[in-house]
Amino acid sequence: MQGSASFGEAVKVAVGSLSASKLRSFLTLLGIILATTTLIAVVSVINGMDLYIANQLSTMGVNGFRLVRVAMIGNFDAKKYLELMRRNPQFTLEEYRFLKANATLVEEMGIVANRSAPVRYGTNLIEGAQLQGVTSNVGVITNVQTAAGRFLTDTEDEHRVNVAFIGEDVRQRFFEGLDPIGKSIAVEGRPFTVVGVAKPLGAMFGQSRDTFVWIPVQTYFKMYGARRGFTITATAIDQAHYQQAQDEVRMLLRSFRGLRPNAEDNFSIFGSDSLLDLWNQMTRIIAATAIAVVSVFMVVGGVVIMNIMLAVVTERTHEIGIRKSVGARQSDILNQFLVESLVLSATGGVMGVLGAWGVAVLVRNTTPVPMAMPYNAVIIGVGLSAAVGLFFGIYPARRAAQLDPIVALRFEK
Repeated sequence: MQGSASFGEAVKVAVGSLSASKLRSFLTLLGIILATTTLIAVVSVINGMDLYIANQLSTMGVNGFRLVRVAMIGNFDAKKYLELMRRNPQFTLEEYRFLKANATLVEEMGIVANRSAPVRYGTNLIEGAQLQGVTSNVGVITNVQTAAGRFLTDTEDEHRVNVAFIGEDVRQRFFEGLDPIGKSIAVEGRPFTVVGVAKPLGAMFGQSRDTFVWIPVQTYFKMYGARRGFTITATAIDQAHYQQAQDEVRMLLRSFRGLRPNAEDNFSIFGSDSLLDLWNQMTRIIAATAIAVVSVFMVVGGVVIMNIMLAVVTERTHEIGIRKSVGARQSDILNQFLVESLVLSATGGVMGVLGAWGVAVLVRNTTPVPMAMPYNAVIIGVGLSAAVGLFFGIYPARRAAQLDPIVALRFEK
């Protein structure tokens, strides 16, 4: 009970000290506030990017990979990109059919061709909708689920039928309060019957992924031709054969294109592992920078707290002498000043959390950077600031506890 009373009294004294001089307290805690804000903001960015990568992987699948004409993952080199665009040919339907017929480690393989196109329903117009020509299995490959109606079929693809599978944004824009199934929309003036609606995919870097219209790929090629190119998307038969499936597809395509053994690929393959590798590289850089910045802020904040606590010890030397003269032990004085230092730094941590929350809301609402503040970051931020207060409060607390009561009583005389 006595320990609880002493702790409660120390907390009251610390809160009173903070309230008595708000400006001095704020300046004292500025380093801790900045450190905590920086720490939580960085963790929020990393957590938001983790969710982004998870969304990317969910549309690709754990076993999914894609063949594209050029993929610049990592450091972008404009000169190299232009060189690859000149060297690498577009994929052809013959190549796709050859790969699909001969790849033994691939479970599903499909085509995605895309462009922007105006889409209209009545008087409502979406000027830059994402129009994609897809094979009937792309929904399975990319984990896109159906909210209403159905997906496109092989028969519709073979017969080049004008049917469409639309995203949630298109449904809301055109068919709010209506059943879209069976309705006719116009894609660049051509009528398409809506046969299905996808479940919402959400936003990515501030851009909605639900403003799309999928049509059968053969219908797409009938409208725009196949020479504009497309992406081949595939999934391995299982995770154990994931890399082997990519190697098999690479070997088959090199063989079909007649590339020599020492010649470079004139196409690119990337999958979930490529995205994870890129993200891990980015995370290491962000984490290293954050640790350096947070460490500097924490040390500066801790030194400032130690100096302020030394000043507090000097101001209250006479009080310490009185307490010791009426029976207070060294441990009581030590604990009192440690608690004060702890409350001081923890208050800075809480203010840092509030600052990081404000930064997260501002960034999320004004920029495409994804931010998501995890609860463990808040706990770590406040806990770390409290630990800094305890560490840098030990010396002032020991100095107060070791004061000679007679010398302390004479201090103000």
